[in-house]
Amino acid sequence: MTYRPTVRGRRLARELRRMRDEQGLTLQDVADRLGWSRATVSRLETGQTRPRHGDIADILDLYGVPSPDRDAYINLAKEAGQRGWWTAYADVFAGSYVALEDEASQICSWDAQLVHGLLQTEDYARAVITAGRMLPNSTEIERRIAARKARQALLNRASAPRLDVILDEAILYRPIGGQSVMTAQLESLAESTRRPQVTIHVLPRSAGEHAGLDGRFTILSFPDPADPDIAYVEGTMGDVYLESAEAIAQHRARFDRVTALALSPEESARLLHEAARSGST
Repeated sequence: MTYRPTVRGRRLARELRRMRDEQGLTLQDVADRLGWSRATVSRLETGQTRPRHGDIADILDLYGVPSPDRDAYINLAKEAGQRGWWTAYADVFAGSYVALEDEASQICSWDAQLVHGLLQTEDYARAVITAGRMLPNSTEIERRIAARKARQALLNRASAPRLDVILDEAILYRPIGGQSVMTAQLESLAESTRRPQVTIHVLPRSAGEHAGLDGRFTILSFPDPADPDIAYVEGTMGDVYLESAEAIAQHRARFDRVTALALSPEESARLLHEAARSGST
């Protein structure tokens, strides 16, 4: 099964790289001293393999890390190696995004094409998945629907993250799945604005050119300051995860500029209600 690193897994990988650098060792040095391959050390430092706490203990011994730091790192390895709910849908979730989203404290998202996946109704999601994924049979489609519903449970937790979404107004008038499906989706979105942890902005068609024209993106923030924000850019040819301070600042600025042009949450909620009513008449 492909390993998809959690926030803790990424944190552990960063710490392993940092400690090796502080020791002045190369990947090959560590591999030779532990009797491993260079690739094994590299995969641990890049979060490409599930960390086994025994292997992490060996690395910490090599670096001379004393307790209580040693114990904390081994515990981090144990937590990072735990399988999350998404592993049951490893055939659906190809990247690390869901594992990271699951631990986020805030999700900021801009999209000009579709309703955010966490806010999609089942019928809307079915239409999107059917059209966009070009899957060969209904079994695979329903499998993805089940995975999306499992993912949406995130917003029902007591510790649910803040979800700040900007939608292009064009999304409201694109009848995905047909008019009845779209009306139900708009009604659901309007209802979502009542949830205290959900904020929806609609970017009006009158906004003209804006900072979000290059495409959709999401910024994930986490409760522990040790975990940097991640900007996630999804594409048909693959997903990109950006963690540098410069990249995050750029995407934050883009998000803020689009927000400044968008309707307020109150105005957006009214527009969603109006669009739902006009679709049902």
